[in-house]
Amino acid sequence: MYRETSVGIVMPAYNEEGFVGDVIREMPAYVDRMYVIDDRSTDGTWDEILEAARADRAKRANRSVDGAREPPGSDHLRADGGAGALTERATVHEPIGRVVPIQHRENMGAGGAIKTGYLAALEDGVTATVTVDADGQMDLSQMQRLLDPIVEGTADYTKGNRLLNREYRSAMPRFRFVGNAMLTFLTKVASGYWKTMDPQNGYTAISHDALEAIDLENLYEYYGYCNDLLVKLNASDMRVADVSMPAVYGDEESSIEYSTYIPKVSLMLLGNFLWRLKTKHLGTDFHPLALFYLFGAGTAAVGALGIGWALFDTILQSGSILLTGTVSFLIFGLGVTLLLFAMVFDMAESEHLESQYQ
Repeated sequence: MYRETSVGIVMPAYNEEGFVGDVIREMPAYVDRMYVIDDRSTDGTWDEILEAARADRAKRANRSVDGAREPPGSDHLRADGGAGALTERATVHEPIGRVVPIQHRENMGAGGAIKTGYLAALEDGVTATVTVDADGQMDLSQMQRLLDPIVEGTADYTKGNRLLNREYRSAMPRFRFVGNAMLTFLTKVASGYWKTMDPQNGYTAISHDALEAIDLENLYEYYGYCNDLLVKLNASDMRVADVSMPAVYGDEESSIEYSTYIPKVSLMLLGNFLWRLKTKHLGTDFHPLALFYLFGAGTAAVGALGIGWALFDTILQSGSILLTGTVSFLIFGLGVTLLLFAMVFDMAESEHLESQYQ
């Protein structure tokens, strides 16, 4: 336990042979459970998970024999995480020490593996659940900084942020930085968390209450799961904290295909944005920002079409751009103004739900 709080780790693993074992063996002693999900790997990932779990169990047993002070173990948690929805998507094996090995029945991607681990942690009643990649990119010594806001009751969800600190920013490869910046802006609009940055950071911690509040069954099962989760958290008025921390870029290879990843996640965020407006600002409650967004987008679109037509008429048909172009530009400007008002209202609405830790 960490500060009287039970801690679980969700670790998705797909073809992480040579990495996942080290991450398991190096896990801090205060962690109570590790839900390690093999997402139908085609290499030796599963065998490495089992071997590392046995080594971790033996190491902890030796510490107890030697009289070293061990934090409370995981015996206070239930070992029946395979109940319910879990059995439909995965085989949950008997715990090996504090490691719960889980095998997917079919490949479900990063989001699917995270969902499986969250379901297991929710079933076990873990108080705080941390997501850790199996590739060794994440500095495990930083985990306490993610847990502290949850333990202290100041946040329901915390996430690493590699963009708050200039030094950490400069260490990020250029192509990742550009893609991250694009998705950061889109996620701000979709989620309503306007201070939140680096939404693709997979180093996160979430409280049991937040897991219960969101629609976990419908969590997006692709790399955009972290963006989808932020939208769901905002709709439930959950507090989110950004924690500045570095990332380690080693020998691992990313399986993300950015040519399909960014368009796919962008479309998902558009749908999530409309869902959030309907659910939070038009359904359970009413806030004019929803109307400002909708009318602003519609007006700007009409104005843009008008400007396009005026240019077409002038270039190809030798028409006059003055009247049509001026009216269209004014309509477009009105639409942009309405959108800016909507964003200002949106920022104010969620400001109390956001915090940052350097």
